Amino acid sequence: MTYEDILQELTESDERFIILTAENRAAIRNLPGKIGNRFIDTGITEQTMTGVAAGLALRGRIPVAHALATFLTMRAFEFIRTDVGIGNLPVKLVGGFPGFLSEANGPTHQAVEDVSIMRGIPNINVFCPADEDDMLKCIRRVMENPSPFYIRYNNLKPVFSHSEYPEIGKAEVVSTGKDLTILVYGVLFEQALKAKEILEKQGLETGLVNMRTLKPVDESAVLSSANNSKLIVTLEDHFITGGLYSIVAEIFLRNKTTCDVLPFALNNQWFKPAMFNDILEFEGFSGKIIAGKILDFLK
Repeated sequence: MTYEDILQELTESDERFIILTAENRAAIRNLPGKIGNRFIDTGITEQTMTGVAAGLALRGRIPVAHALATFLTMRAFEFIRTDVGIGNLPVKLVGGFPGFLSEANGPTHQAVEDVSIMRGIPNINVFCPADEDDMLKCIRRVMENPSPFYIRYNNLKPVFSHSEYPEIGKAEVVSTGKDLTILVYGVLFEQALKAKEILEKQGLETGLVNMRTLKPVDESAVLSSANNSKLIVTLEDHFITGGLYSIVAEIFLRNKTTCDVLPFALNNQWFKPAMFNDILEFEGFSGKIIAGKILDFLK
């Protein structure tokens, strides 16, 4: 079962689903010939696509709109805010090549502030799967939810079998650890898993939580990690402002709690364009580098 297969099943079983794209067909290349007029390509017009999606939603449809994450969240921001967010319409916005997945593209194509932008809009939820397995296990529940969603599309091949998605906003607790807990979302999950293995070989009891949904966020998972671990590590391919690190700070303040927090994020600068694994090494986000920095911090 692929992402395309799921979309095809949704369109065939529920006439409300309409698939749209702003000439970004990487994830849905085979759909047009299979679903006919339930597929709409507006061309390189993210704003128009968002307006069309909102209009369809007002007429009882569930539009699933695809575009490059950076242009979807920034070029069409006002349309998402005004047409989708204010109206609380069931539009699903799928951002392709977010974060480090944009690889060799420069800053104009790097969506590393998208989570901050989208979660700032009332009613818009944010789903960031760890890999393809995580995405496919969660996507039906996201698509069928009546709320609007921003989805960080992620087809990285999995190295871990994820649990099913019991409910919107529920994190996946892979393990608990009294020494530290790594909170992560999206493509860096695999690196968190590698770091966990290295740290456990050093005798550190290491928790790992796949946050999955950053809005609504699983506050109980964050608070439980803070209460039961000596250190929280936040890991994200996003600016440090407005992403998971900021979310954790908001949760701590709201609940009058705190603990030591070590953030791994882009310090408000774009990453050097390169292939994915080279980005991880150069920017310091590989599992080995993460584990080393955690060990240094604990010393």
